[in-house]
Amino acid sequence: MGPPPDGGKRGQAAIQTLPARAAAAYLQTPMDATPGTYDFTAFERRWQERWLAEGAFRAEPASCGKPKYYVLDMFPYPSGAGLHIGHPEGYTASDILARYKKAKGFNVLHPMGWDAFGLPAEQHAIATGEHPAVQTRRNIDNFRRQLRMLGFAIDWDREFSTTDEDYLRWTQWIFLQLLKHGLAYVSEKPVWFCPALGTVLANEEVLNTPEGPRSERGDHPVERRPIRQWVLRITAYADKLIGGLDALDWPDSTKRLQRNWIGRSEGAEVTFRLEGHEASLTVFTTRPDTLHGATYMVIAPEHPLLAKITAADRRREVEAYVAAVRNKSDLERTDLADMKKTGVFTGAYAINPVNGASIPVWTADYVLMSYGTGAIMAVPAHDARDWEFAQQFGLPIKQVVGAPEGFDIRKEAWTGDGPLVNSPGLEGLPVEEAKRKITARLSGKGQGRAAVNYKLRDWLFSRQRYWGEPFPVLWVSREDYARIPADSKLREFLPTEPVTCMLEGKEACAVPLPATKLPLTLPEVKSYQPSPTGDSPLSKATEWVDVWVDLATGETASRSAARPGDRWAAASRETNTMPQWAGSCWYHLRYLDPRNRDSVASKEALTYWGSPDFYIGGAEHAVLHLLYARFWHRFLHDIGVLPEPEPFRRLFHQGLILGEDGEKMSKSRGNVVNPDTIVKEHGADALRMYLMFLGPLEASKPWSSEGITGVSRFLRRLWRLAVDEQTGGPSARLASGAAESEDFVRELHRTIRKVGEDVETLQFNTAISQMMILMNTAEKSASVSRDSLEAFVRIAAPFAPHLCEEIWSRLGHRGGVAAAGWPSFDPAKLVESTVEIVFQVNGKVRGTGKMAKEASKDELLAACRAHPDVQKFTAGKPVVKEIVVPGKLVNIVVAG
Repeated sequence: MGPPPDGGKRGQAAIQTLPARAAAAYLQTPMDATPGTYDFTAFERRWQERWLAEGAFRAEPASCGKPKYYVLDMFPYPSGAGLHIGHPEGYTASDILARYKKAKGFNVLHPMGWDAFGLPAEQHAIATGEHPAVQTRRNIDNFRRQLRMLGFAIDWDREFSTTDEDYLRWTQWIFLQLLKHGLAYVSEKPVWFCPALGTVLANEEVLNTPEGPRSERGDHPVERRPIRQWVLRITAYADKLIGGLDALDWPDSTKRLQRNWIGRSEGAEVTFRLEGHEASLTVFTTRPDTLHGATYMVIAPEHPLLAKITAADRRREVEAYVAAVRNKSDLERTDLADMKKTGVFTGAYAINPVNGASIPVWTADYVLMSYGTGAIMAVPAHDARDWEFAQQFGLPIKQVVGAPEGFDIRKEAWTGDGPLVNSPGLEGLPVEEAKRKITARLSGKGQGRAAVNYKLRDWLFSRQRYWGEPFPVLWVSREDYARIPADSKLREFLPTEPVTCMLEGKEACAVPLPATKLPLTLPEVKSYQPSPTGDSPLSKATEWVDVWVDLATGETASRSAARPGDRWAAASRETNTMPQWAGSCWYHLRYLDPRNRDSVASKEALTYWGSPDFYIGGAEHAVLHLLYARFWHRFLHDIGVLPEPEPFRRLFHQGLILGEDGEKMSKSRGNVVNPDTIVKEHGADALRMYLMFLGPLEASKPWSSEGITGVSRFLRRLWRLAVDEQTGGPSARLASGAAESEDFVRELHRTIRKVGEDVETLQFNTAISQMMILMNTAEKSASVSRDSLEAFVRIAAPFAPHLCEEIWSRLGHRGGVAAAGWPSFDPAKLVESTVEIVFQVNGKVRGTGKMAKEASKDELLAACRAHPDVQKFTAGKPVVKEIVVPGKLVNIVVAG
């Protein structure tokens, strides 16, 4: 596999950017020796190096006695392009929250690692011949540099990659637990295959074109082929995955997407006997009440019974149809916008179990083998797709649910509720009652039963790739499988029922490696190109694939040598690799105890840290990653590994940062903004604050190169408020001796309260706006006390950490600004002692004045009479009336 991406230095508190001696000397350097110019390049780099040298953001052990707070960013894939300006948005939000919680006294865990297996690195290897590990290390180094450049408060001691052997061991261990507990099996599944490239393609690599599906790379035609796949039985957890959503603090839209993806439906399974055949067709329907309206059946082109039931005179047409639709995607086949339905009559007939009617069986591509049973009863009067199909092919339409007066079933399907009609024994019943009655009737006759169905399919968990986690599985013959001794180490993860498949025409049984033989690492290969048959590049590594295995110990030896002994058996390693999802399913657990060699994480770490308190990432992961991670986590909880059933308590999706043209950033549009360029021009603090100031965190916002200058000015104003630009020491305003204005003190305490509340609710843009208001007030005050300035710096520090650390040190503090804690506000200071009084003459406003809240009526009148703008309209005129509303206004009514 090659060396780990960090060169093997992970886990050490080594200073990677400064030699230890230089770092120690730096820490002794007085901060006020630096000139007072606002040189963000110098002080940002200085503080990044110091944080790294000191391990400033290293999480404390569980024994520290502090409450914990675990902040987690979605695992990044280190692409060769590095970060663009949209990536740091979520990282900045989580960093502000982490720094705030640390200031509030929490023991904060804010880690980072790399989801480093996957297709892009393999494609690069195929194109260049360079080992995927080499490019992966290079990309990780660049990502790490960029993240440090932005000053994120990350515990770098916990960094790891999914490609690290210590991590790989436990990914494989979790898979073997799934295998042991009957949740992993092997099946042939149709996948996209490109004959020209000789490779299996992921769905996202296939383009739907007018000429049919074609490869994104090379624009070659692709086809569906059945290929042996490992599959995880995620459907066994469907109900738990739905039920667990209720207790989670997640966006409603994400919960809704997960529920829809799982797609739980209650209904009935109904059996239709096939005329002239011993076989029967079973369908799942949510509307058993409409059985009397079933006028034909449809089975998927992939249905295993299709060839058996097709009549001889229909075979050629059916086979041609199956070939024609083979390469359509599921999305194309279920597209409701495509009104033209296609299908072919099989020549077979089924018997409707409720009325004995003989109905034709068709095959059509709008029925999927992956949903339900791969067969449906068609009720065209009450289903839009069935109605369209019946219209297309002239099939009967029979209404069995009452529709409103005037509704014409000949023009469209009635999909609403109503009393049943044309249904002997059910007529007049409401839909729900009819469902129960007909299901009970079918059950009593052995022709049906109540059932629950899911749209969720079992998880295809293998790829025909090189750069992925190897499966720690050997394939042996059925005879050798039976020879495994009762006390063999190979029985550690052996499932109750053997997992089998056909290899080279012979049945083979899966034998999992024992834990002592993990991790199983990737061998070196000469080519990363998959074979023309669609097999993984690993299939060509015969020295690695073909082995002898000791059936008692699990030891292996190459089959290029003679059999070592009688208890050894011929075996072949699995040549598929795990998908990239595998490593991202459980990384949140490994951060808790990343160097543990005895378990996923220690019980102490799991009990103390639990699951992340805050998880942030893009909405594009709302279904698959989150669903897969929840499945693994719940499984590990069920077998006693984890104390909590759910992995992520609180989830947040940040919005997109769009290009200046308002479109999604992409190289093809030429609107990508590089954070390196922005940091060089404006500094990391300005970039961080501007990303948060653009608008609500969850909204999509366009980037503006001009807009960031306003945030840059704010930071420079904060610098000038605190630092004397001539001497580099504290500003002379701090020692002026003049009193702070009451307005500034009140605004300071208002800001402390609001920023704290806004950080907790992730309203960072309004928090920054409030700090800008405070800055305006501070600049109008005759003086700012050291205590007030320090409070200002402490609340700004999570947003602009480099600047605030620099100011904090120049104010004479040796410890970091976060160590000073979060300032508290005084509610009494929020109350204004003065109010603005409106001065009117004859009901028209002529001026205003600040008055004490407790000012008497006489004092208010005197102030109004003395106001020069009031005197212009009252001089020499007799006063008719004087009206005083305490705390609000004075109105002098004059004659003439």
